[in-house]
Amino acid sequence: MRIFHGFDALPAFVHPAVTVGSFDGVHRGHRVLIDRLREEAARIGGESIVLTFEPHPRVTLGRAEGLRLITTLDEKCALLEAAGVDNLIVIPFDRSFSALAGQEFVEKYLVGRLGAEVLVAGFNHRFGHDRLACDDARISGLLHIVKVGPCMVDGIRVSSTAIRQLLEKGDLPAAERLAGHLLNVSEIDTTDKK
Repeated sequence: MRIFHGFDALPAFVHPAVTVGSFDGVHRGHRVLIDRLREEAARIGGESIVLTFEPHPRVTLGRAEGLRLITTLDEKCALLEAAGVDNLIVIPFDRSFSALAGQEFVEKYLVGRLGAEVLVAGFNHRFGHDRLACDDARISGLLHIVKVGPCMVDGIRVSSTAIRQLLEKGDLPAAERLAGHLLNVSEIDTTDKK
């Protein structure tokens, strides 16, 4: 897996299929999304690209109180590589980036910088400070959009939040069932490093 930091020194990608998110924990729900991303990339003879954020957006936006991340950036990279992702772009998530509107992000970065042809997104994914739905007509006219439904395990919708809640309750086995892998439960520093 190739790893890039930011958008400034990117190669020309071949028929990119892209997904975007924090991917904290790279849990079973994320892997359903990544599996579909890889299928879409193969369908168009292209490359899979995951865009993730560092630090976590809640840190930059001042909403990280009590946030306990499931994975470090290094762990996230290793899990994404193991999932078969071709390319990972780590986006420095700062105040300026957080101010982008959803349509501007898609036009300028996904289509403009990456040349994205397919966007694979979770059923509830939204872009930008204006929380633009991924199937909004302003986006769907720019690239092919594939929405992936929720992943359920043991009757629970898999999410990073659900895993964090199980960890807070001390239920490591249930958290690991949702994650689909062993978890390193050491506390991760969420202080703002701007």
